[in-house]
Amino acid sequence: MTAEARRTDDALVVDTAYGPVRGSDDGAVKVWKGIRFAAAPAGELRWRPPEPPKRWSEPADATRVGPVCPQPTDPRIPIDLGAPQGDDCLSLNVWASSDTEPGAGKPVMVWVHGGAYVLGSSAQPLYHGRALAAAGDAVIVTVNYRLGALGFLDLSSLGDGFETNLGLRDVLFALQWVRDNIAGFGGDPNRVTVFGESAGAGIITTLLASPAAGGLFGAAIAQSSPATSVYDRERSQRVAALLLDELGIRPDEADQLTAVPTPALLTASKKVFDHIPASSPGTLAFAPIIDGDVVPAHPVQLARDGRTHPVPLIIGTNKHEAALFRWMKSPLMPITPTAIRAMFAEIAAEQPDLQLPDEEQIRAAYRGRGKTIGMGVARDIGFRMPSVWFAEGHREVAPVYLYRFDFATPMLRLLRLGAAHATELPYVWGNLVAGPKDPTFKLGGLKAGKTVSARMRRRWLNFAVDGTPAGPAGDPVWRPYQASDRATLLIDAQDRVVDDLDRDLRTAWGDQVLSFR
Repeated sequence: MTAEARRTDDALVVDTAYGPVRGSDDGAVKVWKGIRFAAAPAGELRWRPPEPPKRWSEPADATRVGPVCPQPTDPRIPIDLGAPQGDDCLSLNVWASSDTEPGAGKPVMVWVHGGAYVLGSSAQPLYHGRALAAAGDAVIVTVNYRLGALGFLDLSSLGDGFETNLGLRDVLFALQWVRDNIAGFGGDPNRVTVFGESAGAGIITTLLASPAAGGLFGAAIAQSSPATSVYDRERSQRVAALLLDELGIRPDEADQLTAVPTPALLTASKKVFDHIPASSPGTLAFAPIIDGDVVPAHPVQLARDGRTHPVPLIIGTNKHEAALFRWMKSPLMPITPTAIRAMFAEIAAEQPDLQLPDEEQIRAAYRGRGKTIGMGVARDIGFRMPSVWFAEGHREVAPVYLYRFDFATPMLRLLRLGAAHATELPYVWGNLVAGPKDPTFKLGGLKAGKTVSARMRRRWLNFAVDGTPAGPAGDPVWRPYQASDRATLLIDAQDRVVDDLDRDLRTAWGDQVLSFR
C-alpha cells in the first residue's frame, strides 16, 4: 500500500466511544456501514433494554451493512432487506459527502424505517443515503431497531426480566450514540433531525411526546405516522397472552422465553400479528404502549395538551394511503364496510364518550367517492386525521409544516395505487428506480419524478439546516400550519400551498382523538 493510500485509508477511520471503525469513500460520498451501537439483544438480553457493546481496539470493517432484525417474511411484501437476518442487529449506517471533515458541524438526519413495527431495516437499498448526502448539506444516519414481538411485546407483567417498548428504547439508544459520536463523522450533535415513515414516523411522533427523548433531537419529520396506534397496558398484555399460548408457555414459565429459538418465536408472532387486525379491525399486534415511562400517555393527546418537545415538525400523509393495503389484500387497514363498522363498534365500546362521525357526516366528508368511501375512511382514521390532530396540538409549542403527497406516475395510476402509502419514499431518498423489475416508471414520468425528488430533498435538507423547509428558488413558500389558515403543501408535479385542505375532514371527525384506551 502506498503512503498516499494509507493516508486515505486512515482518513476513513473514525474513533467512536466503543472502538474505531473504517469506512469507504467513492469520491463523492463517504459511508460507514454496520456500526454496532448496542450489544446483540440475544439470550438474557432478548427482552432487556439495549446495552453498550463490548469495546474493540482495532478498526472494525464498516464497509458492509450489519444483520437486520429477525422478522417473518410475507410474500405479499417482497422487500429487499439489504442484509441477512441475525440477532446482532443493533447497528447503524452513516453517510457524508467526501469533503466532510471530522468536526465540520453539519446538520444530522437520523432515519427510522417503517414496516408496521414488524419488518424492514436500515439496510434496505431504498434507504441508501448517497443521493441525500452527496449535496453536502447534512450527515445521514439510518438505524436498526428491534421489531415485532422482539421490539414491541409487553411482557413486563411477567417479571423484572422483561422491559417495555424495546424498539423505542433501541432508537433512543441510537440517538444517544449519535449525540456522543457523530462529531467524528462531521456532524453536529446539537443539530439532529429525526425522520421516518409509517411505523418509523409513529416512533417519531411517540418520541416527540417521550420525556426520555428530551435533548436528543432538535427537529422532526413524520411521514404517514400512525400516531394514534399506541395502546394501553391491558390491550398489550392480552397480546402477550396470545403469544404465550401460541408458544405453549404458561405465564409462570416466562423465563423460558429467553431460550425460545428465533424461528419458533417468529412463527408464533406472525400468527398473532395476523389475528389481531382480523379480530379488532384497525389495530396492530405490536406497537408502542403507554408504559408510564418511555411513553407516559397517548402521544396525540399529549400534543393536544401542549406537552410535546418544542421542536419544528414536518408532518403529512399521502393522498391514497389505503390503496397499498387494498393492493396487497392486507387486513391492516379496514376498507370494507363490514370491517369499518366493526372498527367503529369497538371504538364506541372502548371510548363511549367519543362522538364518532355518523353516516351523514361521513358521506358529506367523502361526497363523490362512491364505492371508495371505505378507502377514504381507512386513510383518514389510520393516517390523515392522526397527523392533523398532532399538528393542531404541536403547533402551539413549535412551528409545524403540514403536507400531502399527491404525485403518482402513469403506471401507479393504472394500477389503482396512485399516491399510495410509502410511494413518497423514493423521492425523499433520491433512489427512484429499484432495479429492472420496478414498474413505477414503465409508462413514463421519470423526468417529472426527478424534479419532484429534487424539490423534496431540498425542502427536507433545508429543514435540517435551519428548521425552515424552503424549496428551490421560485417554488411556493411553505408556510407554517396555523389556526388562521392551516396552510398545507400539496406535493405534486407542481407544488402548491392550499389553505385548510382538510376542512371537510375536520368537520366530520372533529377534534377528538380516536385511540384505543
